[in-house]
Amino acid sequence: MSLIEALVLGLIQGFTEFLPVSSSGHIELAKAIMNVHVSEDVLFTMILHGATVLSTIVIYFTEIRKLVQEGITPSWNDSKKYILLLVVSMIPVFFVGIFLKDALEDFFFGNILAVGISLLFTGGLLSFTYFAKNETSQIGWKSAIGMGIAQAIAVIPGISRSGSTIATGLLMGVKKEEATRFSFLMVLAPILGANLLELLKFDPSTVSDLSIPVIAIGFVTAFIAGVVACKWMINLVKKGKLIYFAVYCIVVGFTAIGYTLFIA
Repeated sequence: MSLIEALVLGLIQGFTEFLPVSSSGHIELAKAIMNVHVSEDVLFTMILHGATVLSTIVIYFTEIRKLVQEGITPSWNDSKKYILLLVVSMIPVFFVGIFLKDALEDFFFGNILAVGISLLFTGGLLSFTYFAKNETSQIGWKSAIGMGIAQAIAVIPGISRSGSTIATGLLMGVKKEEATRFSFLMVLAPILGANLLELLKFDPSTVSDLSIPVIAIGFVTAFIAGVVACKWMINLVKKGKLIYFAVYCIVVGFTAIGYTLFIA
């Protein structure tokens, strides 16, 4: 992998991780367009995800610090309940990661047609949020489980994690800002856990396609783009602009399907 390819993939990951357009789907599309083949594909993907997790921590540092500080106190409080809600939301993706991760990666790797169909699903789900007018509640047990199931489904490339979780929250009546914050916080532990497992399996002597400069440029660009996109997404959800991304996903989805059927 060249430095330019790492730069492009890092930018794509950083921007699309937070915008509701599916980072994994766009990464697969970009690899197909640039004809990028990396033997350590999963490792590089985890590095990019790690960069966007760091972006989330930077943006929500005050909230995370409050949760940690109040979470270790002996008395019951709202922060402890919020942490439990986050834990509950992670259960579905945990099971998908354990039992279906390898099968999904094998099926969707380089499968542009499947990614295109998944993007259509994302576009359709985002379209429904246009009609969600009763966002009045805070995160509760039902909405945490619902958003957790959406996150598990979004393991499929082409289905946006942020888009599906935020859309699910909005459709269940959760306030826009609360749904966005919960969506971004609920992914921290799963990605950090996946990164840790990948690092435990990592053998530097087997790396052939990834150099230190390639890893560094991918990580840095994904982090910077992630910070920008995270702030942008927070404002977009507040203003109810998800419908534009619905249109985008549908257009890209049909384009990917057309490319596969008539060009590739």
